[in-house]
Amino acid sequence: MSARRLFFTTHVAPYADGPAGVHGVLGQATTAMVELAGRHGLEAMVAPDVAALDPDALAEGGVLGLFTIGETPWSDAQRAALLGAVRSGALAVLGVHSATDACYGWPEYGRLVGARFDGHPWTETVELEVDVDHPATGHLARRWRWRDEVYLFRDLRPDARVLVSVARGQLDMTRPGARTPECGFPLAWCFMEGRGRCFYSALGHFPDAWEQPEYLRTLDGALSWLLAGEGGPVL
Repeated sequence: MSARRLFFTTHVAPYADGPAGVHGVLGQATTAMVELAGRHGLEAMVAPDVAALDPDALAEGGVLGLFTIGETPWSDAQRAALLGAVRSGALAVLGVHSATDACYGWPEYGRLVGARFDGHPWTETVELEVDVDHPATGHLARRWRWRDEVYLFRDLRPDARVLVSVARGQLDMTRPGARTPECGFPLAWCFMEGRGRCFYSALGHFPDAWEQPEYLRTLDGALSWLLAGEGGPVL
C-alpha cells in the first residue's frame, strides 16, 4: 500500500424509492476516525459528499472508510479507480454500520462491504460471540455484551471470516420482521477482494459507541490489519 491516506465518507443519499435516514452519530464517527487515522500515520480526508473524492487519489491507495447510506452517487471514474485499487492491494476498505445499506444499484459494491443489509428488527443489549484471534478483536472477551441495532444480512460472502456474531438465544424472534438469515447473525467480518483487504462492522449506531474504548480499539485493530499489506497475516 503506497499512499498513507484515510478517505472517510459519510454521504447520505436517497434510496431508489425514497429518502434514507440520517444517522445523528456521523459527527462523532468522523472525529473518532480522524483520530484513529492519526494513530496510524494516515492523512485523513473527510468527504460528506463522495464527489469530493478524486479518482486519481483513490487509485493511489490508502484506506477508504465508508459510513454511507442510500444510492451513493459514485461516478464511473471513481468506481473504476476504487475497484482497481482494492483488487491490486493499493486500497483497503473499512465499512461501518450503514455502509451495507448503500449502493444497491452497484453490484460490485456489495463485494467490497461483504453483504447486503436486510433489516434491523432489534435494538437492544445482546451477548456477542467473538473470534479473538484477529487484530480487530483480540482485546475483547470471547463473550461481549453490547447495545446496538442488530442488523440482518443477506448475500454474505462465503469467504468472509466472521469476527463478531450474536450468540444463540439472545434475540426475541417474536418481533415483527424477526427471522434467522441463511448466514446467521454476523455483525463484523473481514475478507480479501483480490489483493485488497476489507473489514466491516455493523456496530456504531449510537453516539456513545464512538466513546467506548472497546469499540474504538476494534476499529484501531481493523486499521492495523488493513494496513498490514502483503507482509501481514491475511485471515
